[in-house]
Amino acid sequence: MKYENAGDVIPEELLKEIQKYAAGKLLYIPTGEEKRAWGETSGYRDQLQRRNLMIRNKYAHGVTVSELADEYFLSLDSVKKIIYSKKIERYLSYAPTLESAVQYANVGMFEEWIQCYLLLTRKDAPILYDFMKENHLYFGVVKFPLRLIQRDGIENGQNLTNEDNDLEAALPPLLVQYEEGKFQCIVQKDLLAVLKHRKVNAYPSIIVMKGNDEYKRFMKYYGTVLFYVDKV
Repeated sequence: MKYENAGDVIPEELLKEIQKYAAGKLLYIPTGEEKRAWGETSGYRDQLQRRNLMIRNKYAHGVTVSELADEYFLSLDSVKKIIYSKKIERYLSYAPTLESAVQYANVGMFEEWIQCYLLLTRKDAPILYDFMKENHLYFGVVKFPLRLIQRDGIENGQNLTNEDNDLEAALPPLLVQYEEGKFQCIVQKDLLAVLKHRKVNAYPSIIVMKGNDEYKRFMKYYGTVLFYVDKV
């Protein structure tokens, strides 16, 4: 440890006070805060944890090591180390459900959940390939009145079974696109039809907007009247 002359770093009046109690003694002056782990101050460590969490979740849902290496510009060995690491400081399992979306939102990882959902759902919904090519802004998860959604192309949702009712707790949030002052269901028209048939008035949803102008318009009229969903 490098020692400093107190007279070079401490104001004269303060130095005189210290000399009354510890003249000629070696003093250690703590920083006043606990030592922080590497990367905590800059936030870089948190970014790495978020990235590694996404890599593990995507791998668990069918994304290959090679695909992950290309997406995150990592070597195959680096991806494998992240996936199989026994030291997992934070783990939040992704699932295409409302419960999972709310869990992610509650820890500030709302957009990470959306990334997983869009990536892993597009295999079943080809329309999402085009949707993911554009940059979007997201607002949610919020309790959204279904009466505001345009009904174009929505079936009546009468083909329900008892099994459908049992699966309600595992349903995903609705993706609702806000454009030119109107709300439209993006890809989950079957889910919306089911909710309409059950006479559900409001359902947890994620509002999707294409740009800042749409976001400002949405916030002006709806930003303060929709309630966030913080538990399921």
